[in-house]
Amino acid sequence: MKINSEFNKLELLCIIVNYGIARKVIKCCKQCGITGATVFLGKGTVKNHKLLEFLDLAEVRKEVILMLTDQSTNDHALEELNKKLNFDKAYRGIAFTIPVSQILGSSQYNEQKESRGVINSMYNAIFTIIDRGKAEDVIDAATSAGSKGGTIINARGSGIHETSKIFNMEIEPEKEIVLILSENNLTEKITSAIREKLQIDEPGRGIIFVQDVNKTYGLSK
Repeated sequence: MKINSEFNKLELLCIIVNYGIARKVIKCCKQCGITGATVFLGKGTVKNHKLLEFLDLAEVRKEVILMLTDQSTNDHALEELNKKLNFDKAYRGIAFTIPVSQILGSSQYNEQKESRGVINSMYNAIFTIIDRGKAEDVIDAATSAGSKGGTIINARGSGIHETSKIFNMEIEPEKEIVLILSENNLTEKITSAIREKLQIDEPGRGIIFVQDVNKTYGLSK
């Protein structure tokens, strides 16, 4: 079966909105041809309320929606979402796409294995995974390096350095994921500040990874 080259460009669509809006987002995306979504609860944070360029705190509780599909479908969905949610206005949320090389577990995309990068990306998505309670330290470090804010998502981790024992039972501590969108010229400075403050290089302290971003809505200078 021949696969359209444009359809072969896979992307992860990430949308961060105020609590209670996810249902509206998913309904709109479904109408655009995206059939599945995963929703996480998160918390938005900006230390200086005069700096709302990246994440707006009209509502601290956030919903993070992740969807996988092809680039053309994502482009159409983003345009429709922007019409409905007005991402260019304050307090509306943000949306961005990240390139994906392959999707497994979905028959719709199993044959699509093209790996690609981003041309002239202006932003990076910085993901930091740390023990619960450390997210504010990540935000503090990132803010000192020029970040305008981030989104905190609760998670749970399991690894050789992350377990402790209570009454001879291994306990897997809860984790926090901090997502920060950064202009690419600030990314290295921000990651270095987080790395130093959280001592990421020490075993069990956490991990940082950075991903190029294809397209963004809701971000302003």
